Amino acid sequence: MLEVHGLACERGERLLFEDLSFSVRGGELLRIAGVNGSGKTTLLRLLCGLALPDEGEIHWDGDKVRTTSEQWRRQTSYIGHNLGVKLELTPLENLEFSRAISGANSTEPLEALLDRVGLYGFEYDPCRTLSQGQRRRVALARLMFTQTRLWILDEPFVALDVAGIEFVASLLKHQTDQGGMVILTTHQDTPLQNKIIKELSLDAGNP
Repeated sequence: MLEVHGLACERGERLLFEDLSFSVRGGELLRIAGVNGSGKTTLLRLLCGLALPDEGEIHWDGDKVRTTSEQWRRQTSYIGHNLGVKLELTPLENLEFSRAISGANSTEPLEALLDRVGLYGFEYDPCRTLSQGQRRRVALARLMFTQTRLWILDEPFVALDVAGIEFVASLLKHQTDQGGMVILTTHQDTPLQNKIIKELSLDAGNP
């Protein structure tokens, strides 16, 4: 379980949020909403350990995230605005690299994974030639062989067509159906069908 207690964050002299507390358990999806500038992306970066809060604590299975950083990295997958896709590599090479460093024991052919995310015929094209939506599909394809318990996703539906949105929604449902957790931000109306969906709204400066 992920627990957040009294989180506060400032950027410059501006308070993004304060006294923010919530929890996410296995099988739950937390959708974070808020106007631009309310701190959604910043909150995700705090949860990933990419930045530190000004106040408050983040706990994972009862332990502070700072004291269990290696365990935290092994249990968490993060896809932010920077998709982490190497543009000089092909989609297939990107997945080969990601699977190798993740230690995942998946044996499903990577070409089949790319086919499932709608990239059939683009397996061998350098990612720099792909559209932003196609690059996002490459990034999201990595989730299909990860075994992490918590997915933290910043606007996963951006630049996707209808088929891509439906596929990602099914991917999130599968994660929570298997007892995993998802935290995401999105501005879009999406066909989420997860059993337990929680909402957290961030109004600028006033959670």
